[in-house]
Amino acid sequence: MLRKDAPGEERRTKLLQILKDSALPVKAAELAKETGVSRQVIVQDIALLRAKEEPIIATPQGYIYSAPDTTPVAGVRHVIYTQHTPAEMEKELNILVDHGVAVLDVGIEHSVYGKIFRPLGLKTRYDVKTFAAEMAQNHANLLSALTGGRHLHTVEAPNEQSIDRACRSLAEAGFLVEP
Repeated sequence: MLRKDAPGEERRTKLLQILKDSALPVKAAELAKETGVSRQVIVQDIALLRAKEEPIIATPQGYIYSAPDTTPVAGVRHVIYTQHTPAEMEKELNILVDHGVAVLDVGIEHSVYGKIFRPLGLKTRYDVKTFAAEMAQNHANLLSALTGGRHLHTVEAPNEQSIDRACRSLAEAGFLVEP
């Protein structure tokens, strides 16, 4: 346990370590108890950490440190172009991960802002569910809202066949578009 008068930066470093070490979500109340501050201070600390681009996801079960896994899958990478409504996001991502395809990032090619990319690191349905929960909890718009739903993903899979099967499924769902 930290001293009650522990400086904020020291406390936030401790919070990061707790979250990185935990395989399960950690509730704000648990973090408050561990660091000797109120739940509200934890919520503020998490907001500060997220503002510094720490990959902390808030879920109904607690906070998760979710650094994208950038370890390459021994295989191939492709860039695919898709388009869908916000309500179809989970379906699109689940199609990809269900075929063993990792979704490394999401990007758009905006007429004014240029290319904008954000890492995702999604490999499983759990990853997709966690990402969707974070988007919903934060009332966040998809990056593709800037381009009418059109966006691209860098994807990675063990082989070409996995990506081909995933792309066929995306096309059947009406999500795959030409670059």
